[in-house]
Amino acid sequence: MSAIMQPDDDDTGVRRSSRGRTPSGRPNPVDVHVGGRVRLRRTLLGMSQEKLGEALGLTFQQVQKYERGANRIGASRLWDLSRVLDVPMSYFFEDMDDDTVQHSPMNIAQVPSEPQVHEADPMTRRETLELVRAYYRITDPSVRKRVFELTKTLGGASLAPTAAELDDDGVLDEDTNEPLGEAAAE
Repeated sequence: MSAIMQPDDDDTGVRRSSRGRTPSGRPNPVDVHVGGRVRLRRTLLGMSQEKLGEALGLTFQQVQKYERGANRIGASRLWDLSRVLDVPMSYFFEDMDDDTVQHSPMNIAQVPSEPQVHEADPMTRRETLELVRAYYRITDPSVRKRVFELTKTLGGASLAPTAAELDDDGVLDEDTNEPLGEAAAE
């Protein structure tokens, strides 16, 4: 079903959507963001679209549409999603960039340009989510630490410890990961 378009605004000449879509009829970036957060959480939990749909009384196709932002998620459905996915409702709006915020339905009539198409966040890619889930299934902490170090080495990252990982003397706390150099020296 296509969005119902209102006539051109006399002041700006911009056509406004009455259904929260962009002037070109594409899904609103806020809806796409919320759908992406649903997909992220569902995938991190290892839940299929079909299982999520069953828990909500929906088909997996409806879940797909929500995750793509093709269909908007109403407040009561968002509440149900937060319960099933065990997150606060605010979770779905976290990490929203400024460009997405500018294209909220409230602001869409005031923004004459289409939102920029952003490259997908690597943290929401299926490959990344599967890697994280597999990593946390490693039960032996020393093996998990070595896999972490190997991944950093292969990725060419030399991640320095954060201030939270260091004790008062600037030495790495034993409860956190070691810097790359110490693990490689073993």
